[in-house]
Formats: sequence, structure tokens, C-alpha cells
Amino acid sequence: MSTSAMSTPTLSRPTEPRLRNVLTIAGSDPSGGAGIQADLKTFSALGTYGTSVITALTAQNTCGVAAVYPVSPQAIRHQLEHLLSDVAIDAVKIGMVASRVVAEVIAEVLRQQRPRWIVLDPVMVAKSGDILVDDAGIRAVKEILVPLADVITPNLPEAAVLLDGTTPASLEDMEALLPQLVALGAPYVVLKGGHLRGDTCPDLLATPKGHQWLPASRIATENLHGTGCALSSAMAACLAKLPEDAGEEAAEQAIMEAKQWLYDALAASHRLSVGKGRGPVHHFHAWW
Repeated sequence: MSTSAMSTPTLSRPTEPRLRNVLTIAGSDPSGGAGIQADLKTFSALGTYGTSVITALTAQNTCGVAAVYPVSPQAIRHQLEHLLSDVAIDAVKIGMVASRVVAEVIAEVLRQQRPRWIVLDPVMVAKSGDILVDDAGIRAVKEILVPLADVITPNLPEAAVLLDGTTPASLEDMEALLPQLVALGAPYVVLKGGHLRGDTCPDLLATPKGHQWLPASRIATENLHGTGCALSSAMAACLAKLPEDAGEEAAEQAIMEAKQWLYDALAASHRLSVGKGRGPVHHFHAWW
């Protein structure tokens, strides 16, 4: 038999969709419940590939934050530019930004190589109620990052800080505040109602077509560490997976899918035993 007859046959491989790449720009949490660690877990749990740019190192655990060590704006720029020169990013989640210069760096680089989706979690108020950023940082988020974002996810105290007003205490207050948040420039606003009293904690979603309530019952758990990080990164992952030509209805569905994922992660959080304080949600509830 000739050697030509022994040639290796060509194997046909099924065409599979490309896994989406998602970026988190945030601080580090050694306990793994919040920050880039939680974001990367969320990206993976929702079937996307996670990348990260670190804006700060922290000394923290489930009981609290002991210290924050900011990364220099130059180092943040270098991380961003070097990553984006190589990896095609489909969506980015931006977490806490404590200074105007860092906000300017992030906005400048993302405008040059803009992903399809940008989700901003305007982290400005701690669970204790303490303001985490100064006035210049608040103005930077409001003036630079919110108009850059496609989706913003403020909770009620953060919405009050953004608008220099009082914290909404009712559903009616939330509806009254929503147009002011929309006017800041992001097409989609998810005003989170977790700080309301009662057995329910609905979110209010504003889209280019109008607004709607996203109802949810309150889960009795102390495992609330990093819920805001998880929700915003889940939205980035779900939006990243949308087709290139997806419209507004698909975007709304992705946002609701992310909210349902977080609800399930909270409901399963009792299966974890992490630390002595507020534990994390169960990012891999559907896998483990």
C-alpha cells in the first residue's frame, strides 16, 4: 500500500460559539466574597472567561475592612492598555473608583478600545452607611463614569449620594428618584431596593423604553457580603453573551437573568461556611 493511502483523515469539528471575555476593574478582597475575586467567580459561573485589572489591594475579611492600598493610576493604565492590546473584551464591570484621576484613566482607555457593554457598580457607601469616597471621587463617578456606562446599579444610599439627596424609603420614593438617575446618562438603570424594609426587596429597572419593577422576596440570610459586586458582574457576563445584533428586549432579559442568578446564589449561601461575619453568596450554586 502506498504511503499516500495512509494519510491521516481530516477530522471535522463542530462549530461552537466563542466564549465571551469579560473584564472586572475593581479592588481585591482576600476573603473572596467581593471585589475581583467575586467577579471572576461570577464570570466563570455564568460561562464567560474572566479577566481583571486591580485598582486597590485591601486587608479585609468577612467582619470588615482594615486597610485599603490604592494602586497608582499609572499602574492601572498599564494593566488596562496591555490587556486590551491583546484580549478582545466583550463586557466590562467597573467597581469602586476612589479618585478622579483613576476615573479619568479608566474612561480614556475604554473610550479608545470600547467593549460592547460597560456595567458600573457605583460603590460609594459601605454597609455601615459610611461614605467610602470623597466629594471629588463622587463627582468623578457622576460626571465621567456614569455617562460612559450602559448600565448602572446603585443601591438606595448610593443613588442618594449620586443625586445629593435623601435616601429613598419607599417604592414611591424610588419611582420619583428614577428619572433623575436616568438623566445622568446611562441607558439602563437598576435601582436596587434591598435597603427597603419588609419581606420584599424589588429593584426598579429603567430602559430606553420606560421602566418596570423587578420583584423579589427577601431571603433571610446574613450572607450579604459582595452582593452588589456579584449582581453587576453577573449583568456584565449575561450581556456579554448576547449576539452582536441583540436589541433592547434581549438586554432587559439579560439583566433579569443576572438578578435571578443572584437570588439563587443568595438562597444557596447557607451551604457555605466562610468567616465569622457576613458571609458571601454561593457563586457556584448551580455547579457544586
